[in-house]
Amino acid sequence: MLGGIGATGFILLALLALLLFGPNKLPELGRAFGRTLREFKAGARDVMDEPSDKSKDRIEVNRTDDVKFDNKRLPD
Repeated sequence: MLGGIGATGFILLALLALLLFGPNKLPELGRAFGRTLREFKAGARDVMDEPSDKSKDRIEVNRTDDVKFDNKRLPD
């Protein structure tokens, strides 16, 4: 994903971030970004680990007992 960005690219991005946000705001942004990632991972893990209880919601219906089939062909 980041194969095209080398060391100079990262340095330029860091300098650009310093210019845009200032040295006092960057640690706050980093912490907020870390918290956001942590919450996203925890939420994704909860969704993936959630047991699928869809089998309780299903109702099994045997439709062949209720329907009579006539084995007639449709008209051409």
